[in-house]
Amino acid sequence: HQLFHRATHLYSIMYVNSQGTILSFLQEDTDHNYYTSKTYNPSDPMSKDLWVDIDQMDKNKVKIHGILSNTHRQAARVNLSFDFPFYGHFLREITVATGGFIYTGDVVHRMLTATQYIAPLMANFDPSVSRNSTVIYFDNGTALVVQWDHVHLQDNYNLGSFTFQATLHNTGRIVFAYKEIPIEVSQISSVNHPVKVGLSDAFVVVHKIQQIPNVRRRTIYEYHRVELTKTKITNSTAVEMMPLPTCLQFTSCSACISSQINFNCSWCHRLNRCSSGFDRHRQDWVDNSCPDETKDKMCDIIDTTYVYPFTTTIAPKTTSRSKEATARDVPSTSHLPTSVPTEGKVENMLPADSAVDRKPGTHPLHTGLILGILLVMLVMVGGVLVTVYIYHHPTSAASLFLIERRPSRWPAMKFRRGSGHPAYAEVEPVGQEKEGFIESEQC
Repeated sequence: HQLFHRATHLYSIMYVNSQGTILSFLQEDTDHNYYTSKTYNPSDPMSKDLWVDIDQMDKNKVKIHGILSNTHRQAARVNLSFDFPFYGHFLREITVATGGFIYTGDVVHRMLTATQYIAPLMANFDPSVSRNSTVIYFDNGTALVVQWDHVHLQDNYNLGSFTFQATLHNTGRIVFAYKEIPIEVSQISSVNHPVKVGLSDAFVVVHKIQQIPNVRRRTIYEYHRVELTKTKITNSTAVEMMPLPTCLQFTSCSACISSQINFNCSWCHRLNRCSSGFDRHRQDWVDNSCPDETKDKMCDIIDTTYVYPFTTTIAPKTTSRSKEATARDVPSTSHLPTSVPTEGKVENMLPADSAVDRKPGTHPLHTGLILGILLVMLVMVGGVLVTVYIYHHPTSAASLFLIERRPSRWPAMKFRRGSGHPAYAEVEPVGQEKEGFIESEQC
């Protein structure tokens, strides 16, 4: 079955760190099909086959993370021994969090639960409340298994322990396996921590703020989210997710524009890259004017110039596909005009036309005024229609254009403190600032 997607939802998160960087989130759900999934019930033999028994794996490769197994709301980076395709992007490093999820983003911050995650069961787990709770991971060269073993919810310890795992394969295949789920996932409280089961990815765009020197605004735009049905997550169940083709896999222009997949792929000659415009390379795509370049959807660009007597006209760029159509549109040389009307001839025609068309009681000034009023009204109606379209289509090119070029002095939303979302700390920080967030109210 296809993955379940929520209706469109947009909100923003912003913070400023000590380097003068403003980081904000714009989140939204779309209907792109990056993955397909299949859920296996406890009675299905596949649910047992998909569970990886780490106790039977090579002991030298199985690692129990001591810090994650004894702390709350902590995250640690793990290097992969293989390239893991995630939404078409190849990852060699992920971040494992105590809260039952894997963070896949490059920008490390406290709000790891917001976007870019692989979440078999994201919740307010606290391994420090029990000696039996551990966070284990195992890398055999072709797959990484991360297991949250006998972890408890911090705000409801008496519910019992949870044991589940996520397996990332080098083919991009993702498996969620559940061994012990004491209660229904939909009943887990999300007051102190989000409860999510699924995937998410986003792209980052950096903007300079002219009014504030040396300050940048970094916007993280969640372009896709997968949400699995929580009621199907029980003891001895499993979910298998298979990646679908994306534009990023095509390495030539012809293969890109002729692709028959779920995405509208375009080729950018400046970057030598195929993309739908919605991936982690969005910054380069916009900076190199790829949206403007890819409008013609052509590969072999030819500049052709036609020279007429007394005038010079540059024909639009054409390709081999449109040569026949272009030849039909251009008149043959035997019919080309050999001269151009002189100014004298044009002036001699004006009085006759004016004498025929002019009526009593009309004046050119009145006609111009009426046309001006009609033009203003059309512009106003067009502005209203564009505003309504952007409001209902936040992922459209026009909407993204306005979001990415919004001056900092334009108020986007009213911000409030104390959002209730968790603040994660990294176990081994690498020098990046991770200040607190100011989250906006949902719109």
